[in-house]
Amino acid sequence: MPTIQVNDLNLYYELHGSENDPVLVLNNGIIMNAASSWVFQTKELSQTYRVLQYDCRGQGQSDHPDEPYSMEGHADDLAGLLTALEINKAHIAGISYGGEVAQAFALKYPDMSLSLILADTASEVGPQLKLVILSWLDALDSGDSDKFFHATVPWNFSAKFIEANPELLLAAKERYRQLDFPAVIRLCRCFLEVDFTPRLDQITTPTCVAVGEKDWLKGIEYAQILQECIPGAELHLISGAGHASCWENPEMFNSIVLDFLSKHR
Repeated sequence: MPTIQVNDLNLYYELHGSENDPVLVLNNGIIMNAASSWVFQTKELSQTYRVLQYDCRGQGQSDHPDEPYSMEGHADDLAGLLTALEINKAHIAGISYGGEVAQAFALKYPDMSLSLILADTASEVGPQLKLVILSWLDALDSGDSDKFFHATVPWNFSAKFIEANPELLLAAKERYRQLDFPAVIRLCRCFLEVDFTPRLDQITTPTCVAVGEKDWLKGIEYAQILQECIPGAELHLISGAGHASCWENPEMFNSIVLDFLSKHR
C-alpha cells in the first residue's frame, strides 16, 4: 500500500481515477480511515475525478506520532501530501473530523483549494457536543473498545440505520478493537480546540455544506453556521441520514457532491 513521507511522518494514501481529471481530496471522519470510509463513493466519484483518499496523522495506516495534533498541522500535512504528489490544486471534501481539516486547509491554503465540500462537520464546539466528546474520552481512557463502541455508535448513525444493519455494526465493533486508543485520544483533543467560526468569512473558495437529516452529533445547527458565515455557501440536507451520511444515504451524498463540483469544474 502506498505511503509517502510528509513533514517527518509517513502518510498512507490511495489515488483512484484518471490522471487527466481534476483531483478531489476526501478527508475521513475521526474513527474511520481511507480504506473503509469511502466504500460507497470511490467508484462513482472516480469516474469523473481523480480521487485522493488518505489517512491523516493518527489515523489508519499513517504514522501515529506521540505528540499533540492540531488542525493547522493536519492542513500542513495535506498541503505537503499534495505537493509531494505534484498536485497544485484540488477540490477539498471532508466529513466530520475531515470537514474540520478541510476548513483548516481552505483557510491556510486558499490557492490550493478549487472548492470546499463540508459534510456533517462543525466550525466550533458547543456545550453539548463538548460533553459528548468528553464521554468518548472517558471510554477511551478505560481502554475498553466495547465501551468506546457503545459511546460512539448512537451518535454516528441514525436509529433506523442501526436497526437495519446489525452485521455491519458487528464488523465495526471488531474494527474498534484494532484502534490505537492513544492516537484517537489525541484526535479527540484536537477536535475540542476547533474554533473556526470567527474566520469563516475569510473563506472565498466555493463551498457546499451538507448534513444528515438525523445527524444529532454535528447537525443542522452547525451546518447553518457554516452556510451563513462562509460567503456564498450552499446548504443541502441529506434525507434520513445520521452523522455518517456518506454511508447512510450514499446516493444522495454522491449526487450532492457531483452536482456541486460540476458547477466549479
